[in-house]
Amino acid sequence: MKFFSFLSDDEIAYVHEASLEILEEVGLLVRNEKARNRFAEHGAKVDHETEMVRIPSAVVEKYRAMVPPTITLRGRDPSRDVTFPRKLPVVATASSAPDIVDPVSGITRRSRSDDIARIAHVVNELPGFDVFSISTLADDAPKDQFSLSRFYPALKNCVKPCRTSVYTTDEARQVIRLGELIAGSKEAFWERPFINFGYCAIVSPLTMDFDSTETLMYFAENGITAYGTIAPMGGLSTPLSLPGMLTIMNAEWLAAATLAQMSRAGTAQIYNFLPVFADMRDGAYAPGAIEIGMMNSAVCQMARFYNVPAGGYLGLTNAKVADAQSGFEKGMSPLMGALSGVDFIVMGGLQDALMSFDFGQLGIDNEIALMLKRVRQGFGFSKESVSLQEIKDTGPAGMFGGNPATLERMHGATFMSELADRKLREQWAEEGASTIHQRALNKALSILSEPNSAAFDLDVDARIRAEFAGLVAGDSVLPDGWTRYEDGTSGQKRERRINRRRA
Repeated sequence: MKFFSFLSDDEIAYVHEASLEILEEVGLLVRNEKARNRFAEHGAKVDHETEMVRIPSAVVEKYRAMVPPTITLRGRDPSRDVTFPRKLPVVATASSAPDIVDPVSGITRRSRSDDIARIAHVVNELPGFDVFSISTLADDAPKDQFSLSRFYPALKNCVKPCRTSVYTTDEARQVIRLGELIAGSKEAFWERPFINFGYCAIVSPLTMDFDSTETLMYFAENGITAYGTIAPMGGLSTPLSLPGMLTIMNAEWLAAATLAQMSRAGTAQIYNFLPVFADMRDGAYAPGAIEIGMMNSAVCQMARFYNVPAGGYLGLTNAKVADAQSGFEKGMSPLMGALSGVDFIVMGGLQDALMSFDFGQLGIDNEIALMLKRVRQGFGFSKESVSLQEIKDTGPAGMFGGNPATLERMHGATFMSELADRKLREQWAEEGASTIHQRALNKALSILSEPNSAAFDLDVDARIRAEFAGLVAGDSVLPDGWTRYEDGTSGQKRERRINRRRA
């Protein structure tokens, strides 16, 4: 499949050479002493007094060549593992929102661990999502169990690959212990480690902080599946230009990838990014800007230059509800990514610049994800698919609807939306004049009304709870008061209430 691109081969080469020049001449501010020592041991020039690290081009070239061309994210169910690059993009939910739009009241509030359990249950049943990137925080987490209170309800209710970041290596060890208890033993877990992590080791511009750099090295040293994300803000932490942002971001990715390979050669990576542009009128964080999709197109080209998977946070929005703004911000950039060859898209469920999760939005984003995959399936051109003989046999003024070939192809030739309304206006009105958001909430309610086949066996759960005193419940339980949308009145009230923010 041919991919859309902005950059010429010469422009790609210039970005690479400029990135090497930045790392060698300007360098990085590295707050972590262990990381500085590691850089020094492998040929970088380190000034411990100023905490500056300058990496010669030859050193960067040596270690970036060690990054494998593929990565595998594993789930509890081995059949749900995903290895990419592959033909279809891998799609994940977006992660770590502090708030949730309550599905009963429609009012935004702090998210809890039981919300994560319900989200995991729904994500497990939505075919558009391949990975559950844990959507929210857990405001009810007991002391010293913050990350555990996110991973536990996620893994308990979803067999797809689950991932999110942790603050410290101690939290990572606690979550890995959870994985060992789920697997039944240390040996069983490490034979197939099914917990995945993320980190943001770079603080733009050109700075490595202490904790996330520590986790980068820890994950690499121990062969734990983890990948970094570069998250600059154009106009504030990068030049306010697409080429300028790409170049500094590329230098930062090369630096993080180099440290990962210095920590353990062959550590899998994704060229993953979360670039946003500041709206310079007021400094607002704008993750739904079309330039995000444009930047991803260039990132895909750089990733192919380095022979590594390309990823990005593409389906994000500043919209507070599932409205037209949400639709075009969540549709345009991911489509640009799919057409540009992106391998990994982080997009599902979040609104308000990653601040809040909404079940209805999750269902809508699932359909967007399925459409993106349909695009990447390709045109399907063949002499047989041209259907020349069928055209001849049907002839002028004929009807193809009744042909056997039409019936055979009806479920594969086009994407069959479950949520989009295609009825006549009169029928739509008679049936309650529902919005797609209300229909998506109904879909989530239907899933949560059924027992979760992915839930832990009782003995597994008992083993976990015996080790972690005071652990959150982690069960997917339908909240009281969540009723199915049936008529226009209740749905309209919900749509109005959703605009109210948590006090």
